[in-house]
Amino acid sequence: MTGQLAEAPERAADGTDLLTVGVEEEFLLVDPHTGAAVPAVDLVLEQVPPELRGQVEREFQTSQIEIGSPPGLELRSIRHSLGVLRSALADAAERAGVRLLAIGTGPVDGPVPPVVDKPRFDRMIERFRLLVPGPGNNGMHVHVGIPGPEMGVQVLNHVRPWLPTLHAVTTNSPFARSEDTGYASWRSVEWERWPSVAPTPYLESHEHYERLIRQLIASGVMLDEGMLYWYARLSAKYPTVEIRIGDVCPSVDDSVLVAALVRAMVATAIEDVGAGRPALRTDHHLLVGAHWRAAHDGLEGDGVDVTTGELRPAWELLDRFVERMRPALERHGDWAEVADLLSGLRRHGTGAARQRAVFARTGRLSDVVQDVARQTRGTHAA
Repeated sequence: MTGQLAEAPERAADGTDLLTVGVEEEFLLVDPHTGAAVPAVDLVLEQVPPELRGQVEREFQTSQIEIGSPPGLELRSIRHSLGVLRSALADAAERAGVRLLAIGTGPVDGPVPPVVDKPRFDRMIERFRLLVPGPGNNGMHVHVGIPGPEMGVQVLNHVRPWLPTLHAVTTNSPFARSEDTGYASWRSVEWERWPSVAPTPYLESHEHYERLIRQLIASGVMLDEGMLYWYARLSAKYPTVEIRIGDVCPSVDDSVLVAALVRAMVATAIEDVGAGRPALRTDHHLLVGAHWRAAHDGLEGDGVDVTTGELRPAWELLDRFVERMRPALERHGDWAEVADLLSGLRRHGTGAARQRAVFARTGRLSDVVQDVARQTRGTHAA
């Protein structure tokens, strides 16, 4: 993510701080004829307009490419940035002879593209060997500005029970190896092979957070702090909380919705901390189960109510989540847009549901790839 998030915060009408938000998105590069992932990142980067290259980067595999929006206070600026970057990157991919997909992992079977030639990645492959499972795992990471690391750790404690619901919202990878996996987010299943991928533990302090990082590195589970793949963490680069649970969203609308919900969630957590309301100390294994269920069902099935351990319709849990976050959404001026975007999500379903609907109509994964490419490009606000 480009830019800094350390400026003095702006304030809402009630005197509370407004929080900045920024988005990172990872994409898959595929053959336009077969839909299989291709190692084309360098070819695409050569075609990116010079004025945007600071916001476009390589990712782990040569079939992946990443963008980062500048941080901002207004959703319209996030929408504009993501729209411009996606459109420019889709054009660059086409000039390079490939296609850009906002999808969690490749739906079409094919050779596994090599890892980007970078010393750190080489060390990861040497240490972890065959954990690279397929054509590329593409996620969405949302950064929200926070007052400081001690508050950040408390925010991590407060948001951990809410993350399975957001996980369900972002599911966008039902197909892999040319078949339906039975999961709404197969990327989540593949991603969990890495030993440092997990729900964020309950943390006693920032010192506890840093001590765990040192211990995990010493154990060999991670090479460095960048491999702390908890579903929520403190950014190692920016003064932010980073939420990194979801598949990359298929469209800009989906990304804007998730960014707004994440910011409202962090703002609500900060308010709860200030009011002395304790975080729910949800059992780790119940959270593991809730995230597994979210990856399996998306919003089209059930989710785990972590306050009771019972299954509830996933949409019921999302409605409850949104109502809890509504004051923060209203304070940031996001409520009207979020309500509209949620209505659209209810009509057309998650990215996984959309992919399955296309396949149910035509029986061709090539049509799924084409539809995802169309959503990826989208349009950007003026």
